[in-house]
Amino acid sequence: MLTVNGRVHLWRRRWHSPTEGTTTPLDCWVDVVEATISLGVRELACRLNGDSTSFDKAAANLARTAQVAISGEALRQLVEAEGKHVVRAQKTSQLPIDWSAADCQLPAGTTRVYFGSDGVMVPHITDAEKLARRAKVKAKRRLRGRKARPLPARKTGADQNYKEFKIIAFYDETQDHRAVCGTRGDCDVAGRLMRREAGRIHLDRADEKVGNVDGSPWIRNQVEQQSLPLDALGLDFYHLAENVHKARRDIYGDDAAGKHWAGDLLHTFKHEGYEAAWNKLLPWRQGLRKSGQQRADQLLNYVSERRQMICYPDFLAKDWQIGSGPTEATCKTLTSRLKGSGMRWDGDNAEAIMGLEAIEQSGQWDRYWRSELRLKP
Repeated sequence: MLTVNGRVHLWRRRWHSPTEGTTTPLDCWVDVVEATISLGVRELACRLNGDSTSFDKAAANLARTAQVAISGEALRQLVEAEGKHVVRAQKTSQLPIDWSAADCQLPAGTTRVYFGSDGVMVPHITDAEKLARRAKVKAKRRLRGRKARPLPARKTGADQNYKEFKIIAFYDETQDHRAVCGTRGDCDVAGRLMRREAGRIHLDRADEKVGNVDGSPWIRNQVEQQSLPLDALGLDFYHLAENVHKARRDIYGDDAAGKHWAGDLLHTFKHEGYEAAWNKLLPWRQGLRKSGQQRADQLLNYVSERRQMICYPDFLAKDWQIGSGPTEATCKTLTSRLKGSGMRWDGDNAEAIMGLEAIEQSGQWDRYWRSELRLKP
């Protein structure tokens, strides 16, 4: 067994009977999963991998920091298997959250929980790339001129270079309490995750339940379909500003007049609300040339489709956040290990790596590894 204290060789008695088969009682006492790699090594490998740029680099760091020798390929298999175990534990609620909406108190005594969700693109290995890699391996084997073990069955690759993963986050005002998770599933899978996590933290018991999202239709649809008990779902102010400035650059370029227009419009959205800003947009559009009007129509359509989400004066009056910065940051941290230079992933393995980072961001890392110490009954 490979342990944090080096490789340990164990001699233990094996018992066998024709009816019950073979058993080694000592194995379950040595390690809960009866693995040849100890729990300590598994945690070290997962921790170092999270901050590394490759599995080989993580294996080298493990050898230097803990004097535990393991190949990059073995470490990859170990980490991905552990991540899949984490994902299963999350899906079956075997890994409890140690906080609820009642813990998210403000100085005034009320409780407030924020909700956020977003999509992020993750690089995948395409089926064509897998075929090319397999052909190279076979060519190298032929050059060696000796018989080798048959290659394992080929795993089908993706049909596109990038696939969208969905991220869900719940957090309090100071982000002392966080619950984040991700999935490679579609919108419906993400919606079920929203409902599941909301139930786990007892979102309905919070005095104030606020959503801040980028305005993607699938998020709004899932919030409605899953009956998420939100008091309000707001459009992230940064995304609104991004669309306003995009229209400004297309119509005015970098002229000072365009910058003044954009700043005045955003100030109106923020402090006077949708109706006042809409009343400014309509005459502004009429005064543009035809080419400018076409670009203005795109901005008007974007704004009108999110009318109910543009309620910044109400948010500010209640001292609610109007940005989805914590959710955007979560998207980056959960996928930072997946998006390095030249990286390509199978979907299930990428989800496994993201699952490990999710428990770290949710403050569940130590709880998970402690739960792995429990012996089988």
